[in-house]
Amino acid sequence: MSSLTLSPAWNALKKHHSDASQWKLRELFTEDSARADRYQAEACGLHLDYSKNLIQDQTLGLLRSLMAQAGVEAARDAMFRGDKINFTEKRAVLHTALRYQGSDPILADGEDVMPKVRAVLEKMRVFCDRVRSGAWKGHTGKPIRHVVNIGIGGSDLGPVMITEALRPYANDASGERRIVVYFVSNVDGTHLAEILREVELDQTLFLVASKTFTTQETMTNAHSARKALLQAMGGDASAVAKHFAALSTNIPAVKAFGIDPDNAFEFWDWVGGRYSCWSAIGLPIALFIGFENFHAFLRGAYAMDTHFREAPSEKNLPMILASLGVWYTDFFGAETHGIFPYDQYLHRLAAYLQQADMESNGKFMTRSGERVDYPTGPIIWGEPGTNGQHSFYQLIHQGTRLISSDFIAPMQSQNPMGDHHRILMANCFAQTEALMVGKTLAEAEAELRQQGLPEAEIKSLAPYKVFEGSRPTNTIVMSKLTPETLGALVALYEHKIFVQGVIWDVNSYDQMGVELGKQLAKALLGEMEAGEKDASIPLKHDASTNALLQYYWKNRK
Repeated sequence: MSSLTLSPAWNALKKHHSDASQWKLRELFTEDSARADRYQAEACGLHLDYSKNLIQDQTLGLLRSLMAQAGVEAARDAMFRGDKINFTEKRAVLHTALRYQGSDPILADGEDVMPKVRAVLEKMRVFCDRVRSGAWKGHTGKPIRHVVNIGIGGSDLGPVMITEALRPYANDASGERRIVVYFVSNVDGTHLAEILREVELDQTLFLVASKTFTTQETMTNAHSARKALLQAMGGDASAVAKHFAALSTNIPAVKAFGIDPDNAFEFWDWVGGRYSCWSAIGLPIALFIGFENFHAFLRGAYAMDTHFREAPSEKNLPMILASLGVWYTDFFGAETHGIFPYDQYLHRLAAYLQQADMESNGKFMTRSGERVDYPTGPIIWGEPGTNGQHSFYQLIHQGTRLISSDFIAPMQSQNPMGDHHRILMANCFAQTEALMVGKTLAEAEAELRQQGLPEAEIKSLAPYKVFEGSRPTNTIVMSKLTPETLGALVALYEHKIFVQGVIWDVNSYDQMGVELGKQLAKALLGEMEAGEKDASIPLKHDASTNALLQYYWKNRK
């Protein structure tokens, strides 16, 4: 057994779970009239109601003991201090420095990183002002109207989600949307081809987002975009410098591509890809919504950083959400966690959090080199409301799996239109209530009697209308989705993931699992190219992979 499952705090929770597994949420609310008031917390423009969870005061006390035993606060301080908590890659984890608003130095390898961070932010501001004002001209003298970000993973998911979430802030004072942003990530040529059909190349700026400038998918797309641009510009190579910028640290490769090194924006090895939207990787965000709004986004995250560092655990939003997640994952056996934003602008939030969470805590080795004997990162999934209500909510309500979930909603709509927002919010609150209270057999029978059905039919039909309830939910609400509240929301989930990683004793900041498939793909690519010329080449893979290669060669045209 591992040190975690042998620990006093773990075993106290395990014993407590034997009682908690019998609880019914509607009964907990009946027995405790102050429950809703007690199980809520607020910070940085976000209000968290966590009363609809299978918890009591004792539960929360035991979860706080688990966090204390794991050394969450000491680990948090080490992260903010710049210690190399990413021990497998011997790196600090300092995405929080990218949004830091204070005056104290932040050290990595003994060097204050803040002058470099602020220099890049200033360079981004100047660049954004030039592009958005029309001062930056393309090869034919026309201003930029389209920005195409070419990246993948953290260089794509964060900027995509944030630009979608902050669309209302993309218009200038006259109401005109000055810049339209597109994102290319998939190496499938269709992704790039469809976007190239949308843009006017003489008014398009491509951003190549790759720290090393070697990422296979990104550079394949970048070279194809470069080829398309040159074809449109009559083969004049000087056009590249006017239509491409780089988010990279590999200046020689950037220059060889044809990009002016002055238009390369640096970030550092202590910035993990899935935590990089606050860095130069956020340039497409800043170009879309303007640098002032981008800076407001950073300020919102910094406010959450401050809350995470200073708030006591019983009022600390990241710690509350993290400990509840561990409670369900490790003691109730919940394998998944749903993210359900009741705001269409947040329709990519679940996809973003899939990477942030699953790439961070999908690990089976502890920091001490033990294999875990407990579940770690849950499967993250979701869709915006009310779409999900007409698809997968059925399984949450009446399925055989326990699924915890977060419901996220602004109280004010960005687009007031009749009764739309009132109906949306009624559905949001109704779903969390229904998941909590359920419907008993007696209630189902009474409901059918009111409809005048015969008693025999009532007895037959009522069991299908039973909802067990006690499905746990958190509700996170805000007055309005703004750059500040979105920054706080994203930082909240970043810190939640961090706390869970500390409890599970895993390194949340490497991604070794991403690398194996890339290595094999690189080897396979050479064989596929050779096999297209000579399908009789010897194959060294498993029988299934060999057969698939042969099938590809026969049917590729």
